[in-house]
Amino acid sequence: MKRFVMEPAFLDLFPESRIGVVVCTGIDNHVKDEERFAPWLRECEKLSAVYTANPEFTENEVVRSWRDAFYRFKTKKGARCSIEALLKRVSKGGQIGCINPLVDIYNGISLKYGLPAGGENIDAFEGDIRLTLAEGGEAFITYGSDKGEPALPGEVIYKDDAGAICRCWNWRESVRTMLTEDVTNAILVLETSRGEFADRLDAALAELADKIQTELGGSAAIFIADKAHPEIELI
Repeated sequence: MKRFVMEPAFLDLFPESRIGVVVCTGIDNHVKDEERFAPWLRECEKLSAVYTANPEFTENEVVRSWRDAFYRFKTKKGARCSIEALLKRVSKGGQIGCINPLVDIYNGISLKYGLPAGGENIDAFEGDIRLTLAEGGEAFITYGSDKGEPALPGEVIYKDDAGAICRCWNWRESVRTMLTEDVTNAILVLETSRGEFADRLDAALAELADKIQTELGGSAAIFIADKAHPEIELI
């Protein structure tokens, strides 16, 4: 049995954090139509404008809340929260490209609800997946690179027994556990740093799970991890 665990070191720093988790099993993530989710992504991009209404980009509530969170731990220079990166691209007139169904779905949900989202291949984990503070030196190679970029001491990371899975909380994901077309069992996460945006988190989880089951088959179970419930059994 593999678990998702919010470790004490992380919870000491972010005691009010709530992490929405969707555990997907038996799904078919193969691309059958490269543009299948493009129209829906365009809709989500339009809806995301509500989160960038302030012309001073960094003063928008979603961006500011995650900037404040990132100031509280060691980060790689220039690292930004994943939702900030998406909102910045869309607010400047860019579009989110299609990658594969799971990634397209969580990108759309992230934009629609203004929440960071990510996902990993459960079957690629070595041991449990843990949200914690890095000891420093945890192995990490991100997509598009063959260069090792180990985690920094005190950095918020997702990790397993083999190294970092996602660096700077939700900045970059490891190629080792990334969601490819061949994935059949996956964990998707929607994140808050202070338990903020609770209504949006609940609605986002419900839509994420429903869309995955409708589009990809299998099952998608919803969980919330927080200080009172820091562990979730995966598969």
